[in-house]
Amino acid sequence: MGDWLSMTAADLGREIGAGRIDPVALAETYLDAIKAHPMTGRIYARLTEERAMSEAIAAHDRAKAGRRRSPLDGVPISWKDLFDTAGVGTEAGSLLLEGRVPERDALVLRNATEAGLVCLGKTHMTELAFSGLGVNPSTQTPPNINDPEAAPGGSSSGAAASVAFGLAAAGIGSDTGGSVRAPAVWNDLVGLKTTSGRLSLEGVVPLIVSFDTVGPLTRSVEDAGLLLAAMEGGTAPDLRGASLRGRRFAVLKTLAMDEVEDAPGAAFAAALAKLSAAGAMIEEIETDSVTDAFSTTGPLFAGEAYGQWRDVIEANPQRMYSEILERFRGGKQFSAPDYVAARNKLHEARRAYLAATSGYDAVLLPTSPILPPNVKRLESDSDYFKRANLLALRNTRIGNLLGLSALTLPAGSPSCGIMFFGRPFEEAALLRIGAAAEAALA
Repeated sequence: MGDWLSMTAADLGREIGAGRIDPVALAETYLDAIKAHPMTGRIYARLTEERAMSEAIAAHDRAKAGRRRSPLDGVPISWKDLFDTAGVGTEAGSLLLEGRVPERDALVLRNATEAGLVCLGKTHMTELAFSGLGVNPSTQTPPNINDPEAAPGGSSSGAAASVAFGLAAAGIGSDTGGSVRAPAVWNDLVGLKTTSGRLSLEGVVPLIVSFDTVGPLTRSVEDAGLLLAAMEGGTAPDLRGASLRGRRFAVLKTLAMDEVEDAPGAAFAAALAKLSAAGAMIEEIETDSVTDAFSTTGPLFAGEAYGQWRDVIEANPQRMYSEILERFRGGKQFSAPDYVAARNKLHEARRAYLAATSGYDAVLLPTSPILPPNVKRLESDSDYFKRANLLALRNTRIGNLLGLSALTLPAGSPSCGIMFFGRPFEEAALLRIGAAAEAALA
C-alpha cells in the first residue's frame, strides 16, 4: 500500500477500475500517512476525514456495481484553502478570515465530487494568495521537497507539498501570477495554469478576479488533463499518440531569459536539447508585447488586489504578514484612469503577442529563473524577499498577463522546470504537447 502514495492519480484510478485497489483502503492509506507524517501540520490547514471516508465508501460501492463516474472516481486529492468547503473553515491563509466557514462547496469542488474524487482536506497557502514564495509566518510555511530550508513556492504551497510528500494523489490550487506553477516547479511537479474563465471561480476566495484561475498540481500531464475535466464537468483530452515530431516551438528571449540562475538555465538548455532530439523544431523569438504587458502590472495587479481587499485589510492590518500587507498597499497609488489605460494597453499587447507567435505550437521558457530561496533570509531581509518574489513570478506572470494557457514540467534537475505557453482556451492541444514532452524529458 505504500506504493499507492507515489502513484499517479490516473494509475490509481485504473487500479480502482480493475478492482485491484479499494477506494476505502486507499483513502485510509492516505489519511493514515497524513496523520503520521511529521510535516502534516505545515502542509494541511485542516483535514476532512469524515467527508473523505464517506466519499470513499460511495466510490467503493460504485466500483463494485460497475458505475464509476469518471477515471478518477475514488482517488483522494487535496484542495488549497481558498476553495469553499461546506461547513469547513476556508481562511485563505490569513488571520483576517479566521473562523470563516462557508455554507457550500466551490463549484469546481462540487464538480470534482460529482466525478467521484475524494476530498482529503485543505492545504496551507500564502496569505490571500499574494506571493509566489510560499512563506507565511501568520499560519504555516509548507516544506520544500528538495531543501528543508528553502521556500516551497506559492501561493499554492501546501497543495504542492501534499503531492510531493506523498500525502495526496494531486492537489488543486489557484494561479493569478504563477501560484500553481511556482510551487510545482520548485517541488518537481506538473502544474497547469488554465485560461482565465475556463474554470469557475464561484466559491473561490478572490485575489484579482481579472486574472484568477484554477489549476491542478500533479505527478503527470495525464493527471492534469483528467483533473481539468473533473473540475469543469467535461471530458479529458485524448493524449494517445502525442508526438513532438514536426512541432514548432519558440524560445521566448524577451524578459524571460534575464537574470536566469545557472541551474535553471542549464536545466532549460538540456530540456530543449531533448525536445529537439525528439523531433521538435526550436527557434528563438523576441517580442515587445511581453514588455508592454509587463508595464501594466502595477495598476492591474496591485491596484485590483488592494481594491478587492482594502476594507478588510485596513480594519485589521496588524493581523497580516508585513510583506504581504505592504504588497497589497502598493495598490493605493493607482487611480481608475491608470487602471483603464493599463487595461487598454494590455489588450493591445495580447493582440500583438498572439500575432507574433501564431506560427508556433507553443512558446517555451524557464518556469522560474531562480532556485527556491532560503526561508529564514526571506523572513529577515525585506529587500531579499521583494527581489525573490518578483523573480519567482516573473516568467509565470507573463502567461497571466497575456491571457494564455500554460504548463510547467520538471526539467530534470531539482526545482527546475520548463514552461509551455499555449493559446487561450487551447488546453487540450497544450496537454498533448506536454504529454509528448514529458516522454521526451523522461
